[in-house]
Amino acid sequence: MCLELYLTPAVLHERTNVELWVCANLIKLFKEENTIPFIARYRKELTNNMEADIIREVQQALEELTQVMKKTHASIQKIEKQDKLTSYLKVALLNCKTSDEVEYLFAPYKTGSNQTKAQKARQLGLEPAANLLIENPNQLNLHSHIRANIKGLSTLAEVEKGVQHILADMMSKDRDTLDFIWKLCDQNMVLIQSTLLKAATKQNAGTKRDTEKFHLYHNFSCSIRTIHHHQILAINRGEKLKILTVKVNVPDRVKNEFCWWCINKRWRPKNFASPGIMKILTDSAEDSYKRLICPLLCREFRTRLKTNAEMESILMFGRNLRQVLLTNPVRGRVLLGVDPGFRNGCKLAIVSPTSQILHTDVVYLLGSGVQREAEKIRRLLHEYSCWTVVIGNGTACRETEAFFADLINRKYFAPLDVVYCITSEAGASIYSVSPEAVKEMPDLDPNLRSAVSIARRVQDPLAEMVKIEPKHIGVGMYQHDVAQTLLKATLDSVVEECVSFVGVDINISSETLMRHVAGLNASRAKSIIEWREKNGAFINREQLKEVRGLGPKTFQQCAGFIRINPENIKGFCSSQPSTSAAGGQGAGGKGSGSKAGAGGGGGEGTAVRPSKKKSKTMQPNPLDQTCIHPESYDVAMRFLSTIDGKLCDFGKPSMESKVNQLLRTSSLDVVAQKLNTAVPTLQMIIDGLKQPHDYDIRAGFEQHDFKRSIVSLADLKIGTILTGRVENATLFGVFVDVGVGRSGLIPMRCITAGKLPPSKRRRSLGLGPGERVEVKVLDIDHARNRIRLDLIRVL
Repeated sequence: MCLELYLTPAVLHERTNVELWVCANLIKLFKEENTIPFIARYRKELTNNMEADIIREVQQALEELTQVMKKTHASIQKIEKQDKLTSYLKVALLNCKTSDEVEYLFAPYKTGSNQTKAQKARQLGLEPAANLLIENPNQLNLHSHIRANIKGLSTLAEVEKGVQHILADMMSKDRDTLDFIWKLCDQNMVLIQSTLLKAATKQNAGTKRDTEKFHLYHNFSCSIRTIHHHQILAINRGEKLKILTVKVNVPDRVKNEFCWWCINKRWRPKNFASPGIMKILTDSAEDSYKRLICPLLCREFRTRLKTNAEMESILMFGRNLRQVLLTNPVRGRVLLGVDPGFRNGCKLAIVSPTSQILHTDVVYLLGSGVQREAEKIRRLLHEYSCWTVVIGNGTACRETEAFFADLINRKYFAPLDVVYCITSEAGASIYSVSPEAVKEMPDLDPNLRSAVSIARRVQDPLAEMVKIEPKHIGVGMYQHDVAQTLLKATLDSVVEECVSFVGVDINISSETLMRHVAGLNASRAKSIIEWREKNGAFINREQLKEVRGLGPKTFQQCAGFIRINPENIKGFCSSQPSTSAAGGQGAGGKGSGSKAGAGGGGGEGTAVRPSKKKSKTMQPNPLDQTCIHPESYDVAMRFLSTIDGKLCDFGKPSMESKVNQLLRTSSLDVVAQKLNTAVPTLQMIIDGLKQPHDYDIRAGFEQHDFKRSIVSLADLKIGTILTGRVENATLFGVFVDVGVGRSGLIPMRCITAGKLPPSKRRRSLGLGPGERVEVKVLDIDHARNRIRLDLIRVL
């Protein structure tokens, strides 16, 4: 069986609701092994300007369909080997839309499986009688099948029961019958219900706390159409912990309508049938529903609810991760990173504007020596001209924040105007003991590495966060309750998308960062670093073709996301062989403020010895600093000729003026037609030529909030209007840091389309980490330290 015959655009369109022609293009693009960032940026005309998120969903749907088809193909082959494949069963398998349906049909044919009642009846030779009951009941003589000495045929009742089992089996595997039952379920209210398991009431104090966490679901009932995704995940977790019992309740009227339809419509005998025959048919329909179809419905409902909830949760993870990775970097500052702690003290790390480690230390902010430690911090801040403090949000964060806020309020650090911010330290401890951290900072204690990571997360969030496994970054909820393979694939894809769209300066980027560029991987990134160390700086993108392991396809996928900054080329040329980038971004670290926003973040880059052997392709190309893909350079040059522009003027006001002048007299469509290119490609060229040299897409995203004072929960009152920053987004609401040491929750029902600006309106009406919002306090629960908020607007 050829899978391509079944994975058609129509099938994908039915699953995703994406336009048919777009589905056809995406199937072809994925078959050609194109990456999502490449498709989203450089093949917009083939996807109708589809965003990366939607492309990723289509890719996942395509992979699911592929798995269903492969499973169907494997099942047919196995049944064929058993010589049990009938044309009826083959059609039923080929009509399956989910893996569960394939599994249901294939289950009786698994090795070691007990025979079904229908299989036993067929072995007794009753299938012709069952077919005759439908086709021509007048000729049916069940008495002729009675065999006194054979079990299952010894009496008329046993013969009737065997025919009934065969008919019930036929009904449960018929596509039209299954479609009708699903239609009935859509028209009626199907409930999912959970109750407290009796065994869960007999428990010790530890498990009692777990039981209380699920008190909302001890006697819960909700329509499967209106239940929220987070409720499904919570119920499933409770069931897994043996605290809840869960069932799907299909109303009786579904059964009644189904049986009537089977008897009078789909399975109605083609000729007159006696009351006895009709009774067998009626019993068959009821048996099929009760024994086969209803359990299938319940399993399928649970699977669909679980799959949809997991998918939405994973998409939420992806959206949150993107917001975190694309947080606006804090450039040009010396930062003091603080990893708070009680017994082991607060670990300090001062990093330069190029991420080099300038100093590390430990201070103890509790006890009699507080004044001495404060003096030490003041001396360090003055010595390194550092006026920005970054505090991790872990243990002792609140106490450390209060310490710095008090010193700032007393102007203790004058004349420095010191400010501080709180940042997430999720994953910092795991990273600090990882092989990458050991390689990058071999002489530092793991605790001090955490402080370095905390500072760099604010300085260049993308470059630092890519070192940490995405699931450890701490965004979203129920991450352990979703499919781990799909979660990892989605989060890795989001990281690739973010790194690619920001762009990477190939001459200062670390190997860790480079491996996340579309089309590259760990081995290819290593090959690029080795080429760079052997031959010196890359002069243009064409030299990527000289790197071992980078073929034409890899070059096509990654070239548009690679940047070559002339400033960093000069930096390499002036480097000496002994120069070290310990803790920094590599030679030419000043490139950290360049257009390739993700510079290297932390020192895997190494100073490069200029090569004596010159490459054949040594001429720099200014377009290599832009987002324009090399495949479009010819069109870009023809466009420059049209506007009488010079390549060296890209990013300057004069270039923007000439482009705008052309577009005032000719539409984009007309110009694209003259240049024989697609409109999205022309728009990309125009954007690349107009964008300034230091353009960074992250500039449009939120930056960390810096403050000088602290507010407590006791200062809040109901009705108070506050501004805050989204810390995390979940399926049931958004957590907002309003600066009181405890995040408040905006329930999802309070996040409506009317409160969001057009640029923030997503399908989920969600907000992502880092976005600034204005909120009103609705309720304060001092006993449980909880704050309920209402969204007023997005700032």
